Amino acid sequence: MPFADWTFWKYISSIVDILLVWYVIYKLINIIRGTKAVQLLKGILVILIVRVVSDFFDLTTLSWMMQQVITYGFLAIIIIFQPELRRALEQLGRGKFFSRSTSPVEDGQEKTVEAILKATDYMAKRRIGALISIERETGMSDYIETGIPLNSQISSELLINIFIPNTPLHDGAVIIQKNNVAAAACYLPLSESPFISKELGTRHRAALGISEVTDSLTVVVSEETGGISLTRNGELHRDLKAEELRDILSSELLNHFKAKQASSALWNWRGKH
Repeated sequence: MPFADWTFWKYISSIVDILLVWYVIYKLINIIRGTKAVQLLKGILVILIVRVVSDFFDLTTLSWMMQQVITYGFLAIIIIFQPELRRALEQLGRGKFFSRSTSPVEDGQEKTVEAILKATDYMAKRRIGALISIERETGMSDYIETGIPLNSQISSELLINIFIPNTPLHDGAVIIQKNNVAAAACYLPLSESPFISKELGTRHRAALGISEVTDSLTVVVSEETGGISLTRNGELHRDLKAEELRDILSSELLNHFKAKQASSALWNWRGKH
């Protein structure tokens, strides 16, 4: 192989090597993000800075101390970071380490979908009435103000507890805003459509009413039948199975978010040209 070709491939391999190292570091940061390991990494960074400064100013004792900390700190890191290292190895074993990272918003929407599915399944089996409305593009602040503000992280346990009969918040709607439970016991406008079946109660009328004036998704659990319904764009989808509800929520929330994100990226790209 000519010397020039060998040098070219050496440059290519060096670039690939650097990119892979940066990618692994990026994935590791994503794994430890939001854990106590972040604070520990900041402490390690401080130790390294002190080590460099002590060498620069010829602080012999301090430099020796920092060197001992760095030398024996590797074993301490393995012990301290044991949960994070185990999680990284588990993700590597499942093949998720090199998968595409999801954004915090997308993660939040997946959590919202799962919480609603678990809560509605529990309440439907026990015929606990529920009304859950999810804000999308059209703001629902006016309706949030009619209820009791919660501003809580969403979970199936919280949703179930809200709608338990004879509790202060069970009567009314829960409104989810930006993947958080914004308020409970909210009043929604009732639909005045003459085509609504007479067998449908106030919850279904409220769900249809809010879908006629906003682009929200509203899930209803009937306390009479335990049936699960969903309204969107003035339409009522009745007696949904768990998988059907999952498909609709995933399509309307997750896929809509991805499409919006792609559209935004396209417009930003066009704006730069």
